Amino acid sequence: MRSMFAVLALALAPLPVLAQERTPDLHQTLAELAYVLGESHALRQACSGAGDQYWRNRMIRMVEAEQPDAALDRQIKEGFNAGFLFRRGEYPRCVPAVRRAQAVVAGRGRDLSARLARAKVAVPVVEPEPPTDMAEPARPR
Repeated sequence: MRSMFAVLALALAPLPVLAQERTPDLHQTLAELAYVLGESHALRQACSGAGDQYWRNRMIRMVEAEQPDAALDRQIKEGFNAGFLFRRGEYPRCVPAVRRAQAVVAGRGRDLSARLARAKVAVPVVEPEPPTDMAEPARPR
């Protein structure tokens, strides 16, 4: 079980691609991942207690790494909170089904993280244009 969460945790390492540079599809993927993190937070707290902030801290790191604009920031945070509330309502305390739900949620998180990682790799590197106001180089005499 721990290895499933390790994959998701590694995927949330700071990414050099800012959210503003992502497509609308990838913004949606970030929001979906935030929902999954909220679910993970609630499920983990069901068995570990309210003091466990592991997935909430991962969410904070994701937001810091992505540096989303105000609209995406709101969408991400609403997704996290919705995922948390959904799973908290479903599993208010630790029962055997929590472990099964964690495995399902971790699988979705892996898929979403992989989609973001593939997009990160696919971002083309654009060389800056030289300034146009530069004088032409001197010609040899």
